[in-house]
Amino acid sequence: MPKTFQFGAGSVIYFKGDPAEKVFILQNGMVNLVYQDMETGDDLHDMVQQGEFFGVKSALGRYAREENAVALKNSTVVAFSIPEFERFATANVRIIMKMLTVFSTQLRRVHQRLAIQLKTEEQNPEAGLFSLGEYYLKQKRYEYARYAFDRYLTYYPSGKNAGKAGVQLELAERSLAVDTADAGKAPPPAVPSGSADPAKAYYQALNLVTQEKYQQAYMTFKQIEDTYGGTEWAAKSAFEIGRCLYILNKFEECIQYYSGMLNKYPRHPDLREVVFFIGQSNERQGRKDRALALYQRVLSMPASAGDGVTVKAKRALDGLGA
Repeated sequence: MPKTFQFGAGSVIYFKGDPAEKVFILQNGMVNLVYQDMETGDDLHDMVQQGEFFGVKSALGRYAREENAVALKNSTVVAFSIPEFERFATANVRIIMKMLTVFSTQLRRVHQRLAIQLKTEEQNPEAGLFSLGEYYLKQKRYEYARYAFDRYLTYYPSGKNAGKAGVQLELAERSLAVDTADAGKAPPPAVPSGSADPAKAYYQALNLVTQEKYQQAYMTFKQIEDTYGGTEWAAKSAFEIGRCLYILNKFEECIQYYSGMLNKYPRHPDLREVVFFIGQSNERQGRKDRALALYQRVLSMPASAGDGVTVKAKRALDGLGA
């Protein structure tokens, strides 16, 4: 009989080179197939949809796995032995059609990748990963988009599209948080005491921002920073804390907080926007000369592609008649 298995986030279902003795169906969760481009040797990624088969070709062809299968979040898969799958498939025409659809989709993906490669002559892996994120974002598959942009920033932190990838990553995260709320899974306004999932807490806080519940968001981000100090989630939350203070018209607090953040996180990816918010807060407090110097400092700092802070700083300078 087919068996059901649970895989935690980050678990490897099988490795490349393993004997192909099972066929799998993804019941729920998210599975990523990681394989190598035959020409370049670079890693390629293929997301398995719920209800799709994977591991079929190598199992039926009786050859070793050609890819790694990794659960990106907690996932449930049903595993068939080869004889079980053959009996199951031959007794269900619908299953055969589903399998053919999956194979056809995979072939179309190969065709699309080939077409893109022919048009661009030689698209590098960096551009391909960024394009994958943009594709999923346009398709409103926000969790996949978030994964792709996160991987891009991990592999190419100084890449050509790093600035834009950061913006798109935040958009995907916020859209995902809104979808979660719309599905009736809106999170509580604060991080539960003793929570061991800073990522979930961070997205909960972003969800509060999208609902314009800035005071609650501020408290949540502050709790993340206090609880998970020294982690990337604390650093991300630090930026959001200052922004919430600004939106809440707490300009002196915003200046003090962000000034401390500049010393605490000298390599934070949002430093230009931090300086901009300090400038905005000074302008709101009537200190226009100080604001002017800060806006000019923003323009002197290295900018990434797709960085909108430059435009905002120039507009602010124009507003001051500079």
